Amino acid sequence: MKFLDQAKVYVRSGDGGAGAVSFRREKFIEFGGPDGGDGGRGGDIWVEAVEGLNTLIDYRYQQHFKAKTGVHGMGRDRSGAKGADVVLKVPAGTQIYEEDNETLIVDMTETGQRFRLAAGGKGGFGNTHFKTSTNQAPRRANPGQEGKELTVWLRLKLIADSGIVGLPNAGKSTFLAAVTAARPKIADYPFTTLHPGLGVARIDGREFVIADIPGLIEGAHEGVGIGDRFLGHVERTRVLLHLVSAQEENAGKAYKTVRRELEAYGNGLTDKPEIVALSQIDTLDAAERKKKAAALKRAAGVAPIMLSAVTGEGVQEVLRALISHVEQARTREAPVVVEKRYFDD
Repeated sequence: MKFLDQAKVYVRSGDGGAGAVSFRREKFIEFGGPDGGDGGRGGDIWVEAVEGLNTLIDYRYQQHFKAKTGVHGMGRDRSGAKGADVVLKVPAGTQIYEEDNETLIVDMTETGQRFRLAAGGKGGFGNTHFKTSTNQAPRRANPGQEGKELTVWLRLKLIADSGIVGLPNAGKSTFLAAVTAARPKIADYPFTTLHPGLGVARIDGREFVIADIPGLIEGAHEGVGIGDRFLGHVERTRVLLHLVSAQEENAGKAYKTVRRELEAYGNGLTDKPEIVALSQIDTLDAAERKKKAAALKRAAGVAPIMLSAVTGEGVQEVLRALISHVEQARTREAPVVVEKRYFDD
């Protein structure tokens, strides 16, 4: 399945049905009076976050959605049926923006969440509503109200507990494949990963979701390489895993390059807890490992975890460090339950 994280769609709710002009026609009733029913309400446009989706690819092939018009009113005081609704199904984590792509309408953060994007037009009154003491046979009915037309942007930000950042070929996809059931593309050339990936990692009987995004290079915030557009997928994470390849000539410089791009992007990424790891250490001897680790420690201010996804060295340590931050964040975000106590007077 192809990955698409942004789509522009056009929606229109249904028009209301028209009211009816009708009069009773019954045997032995000379002046039956009006009996025109009201028109039905037009269909609504809803957006719903559902399970099983992690891309907006469906909206590449269909961008226009229109709800059904309400059924017109009928004689014998019969009201028209409501028009059929249209439901846009999106992955959890999808944000809906107005046409300017800046004004947020709603953030669909939870599976099952529903939001009415555009209400259908109200149905028109039948001629029964216009009967008065001086107008016993009104020949007037209202048309239904028009539906609402909108152009909106759907923007997906993956929901994950932790995110992996680093330069291209830092071993991000290899680590994801080693600790989860995800099978990202792995190769020895830059920008092997072109789209974000998700995987569920398990450690000590606990689970958390890891997001892998394409590598960043210097100038990514200006559009160099793939740019920084995929950083939005780690905005919701609770902790970042910053991988620096042991094959980098200057590990400290590589670390600082990615940090500058995170700072340029903003949105609180530099404020998140960060686990720093020197990856691909299986390619170095002991002396080189020590040298690269020291350089990285000077740049990051913390001792990096020595990691090799191929041999498994340091993998458990990294996972435990990540889940520790994830569970701390979950505890802080958990709702506080206040016990209610009742006392007799």
